[in-house]
Amino acid sequence: MAYKFIDNYRERGARKQLVELLKKRGITDKNVLTAIGKVPRHYFFDETFWNQAYKDIAFPIGDGQTISQPYTVAYQTELLHIKPADKVLEIGTGSGYQTCILMELGAEVYTIERQPNLYSRTIQVLPYMGYQPHFFLGDGSKGVPEHAPYDKILVTAGAPFIPDIMLKQLRIGGVMVIPVGNEKEQKMVTILKVAEQEYERIELDTFRFVPLVGDQAW
Repeated sequence: MAYKFIDNYRERGARKQLVELLKKRGITDKNVLTAIGKVPRHYFFDETFWNQAYKDIAFPIGDGQTISQPYTVAYQTELLHIKPADKVLEIGTGSGYQTCILMELGAEVYTIERQPNLYSRTIQVLPYMGYQPHFFLGDGSKGVPEHAPYDKILVTAGAPFIPDIMLKQLRIGGVMVIPVGNEKEQKMVTILKVAEQEYERIELDTFRFVPLVGDQAW
């Protein structure tokens, strides 16, 4: 498939405005803000809706999924404290936008998506943009155990509980960020793996994600 994306002064200016908005909303990590300013979010939209790409809103991308609100992407990413060469498991590739933000921060990303249509698109679009994560198609609620352990695990859909199978894939000292709650709203939760069977859990703000679907979720 051939893509002809345009990223000119109008789109770059819109990204700068988005970064300023995120600063006002409380995002302080300069590296995260720089990544938001670099990744062309409009590439993940149909050209008809490019005027929506730099608004701080979630937007439908098909198959009942959305591209997350930029604030949500920045919020979750900030909680991960990504360091260059961190091995990161992303549950729910979706559009691939969050994947690109993680890679801009220097992470080696393993990303899994359960929707074949979204998977098929991201495995073409992201390499076209210059991003080469490790792509997987399957049930993300079970993680990707064959490549564990991970330094960080990011879940981009709302889970009814924290799957134990994911915790086992986190290295000691690693961090997981996952929204946990019901199908309408969730609390953002961070998990620090202190020892093999010991974790520190912190509940933060309330968000609304699409449900995490699979054997270890809804």
